Amino acid sequence: MIIARKKPIEEILSDIAPYDRILILGCNECVTVCEAGGKKEVEVLASALSLYHLNRRDKKTFGEMTLERQCDREYLEEIRPVQDDWDAVLSLACGVGVQFTAETFPKLPLLPGVDTICLGANEDRGLWTERCQACGSCVLAKTAGICPVSRCAKRLLNGPCGGSANGKCELGADTNCAWQLIVDRLKALDRMADYETVAPIKDWSTDRAGGPRTVTREGIQI
Repeated sequence: MIIARKKPIEEILSDIAPYDRILILGCNECVTVCEAGGKKEVEVLASALSLYHLNRRDKKTFGEMTLERQCDREYLEEIRPVQDDWDAVLSLACGVGVQFTAETFPKLPLLPGVDTICLGANEDRGLWTERCQACGSCVLAKTAGICPVSRCAKRLLNGPCGGSANGKCELGADTNCAWQLIVDRLKALDRMADYETVAPIKDWSTDRAGGPRTVTREGIQI
């Protein structure tokens, strides 16, 4: 799941300052699950911004809309009938949604209302941990299902660095060493021979691991 967090209100106020009519646009997918940009967050932000500008006697109008997805043109078409009603859109979608909406409506300024953080797993209510960086060249088969690209601070592919101690990363006692996790799981699977296989240097320039990338599902004719 794509994880995002709300931008500081001060940054949002600065970004919307040049505009008088702002549509706050939510997304009903990942940002709803991580409570950063769904319908509820749209309503709360619209109320907060309206109250702030009302107290300042500023003439600003805020609209509210939440789409099923902002990374799908089918749903973005819901904006087209009202696009001329607004000076700008404050999008609470991830960075993909913001860019795709901007591309679909080139004359409508798009402002991000959240910061996109990572691809993560839901550990608990309000707690997500990064699990994937979508690098395009997955090594999980060789590392027992634990990703060294996203979970090792140095993205090491051939074992831990000298800062690993007692199963923890040098970043701090709360951060597990990814390679300790990998070794422990390889042992549990009786696959320690895999640990001796040297992984090649990752080529970030290829179309598998570099960007921007275009992905087409097999069997689809474009």
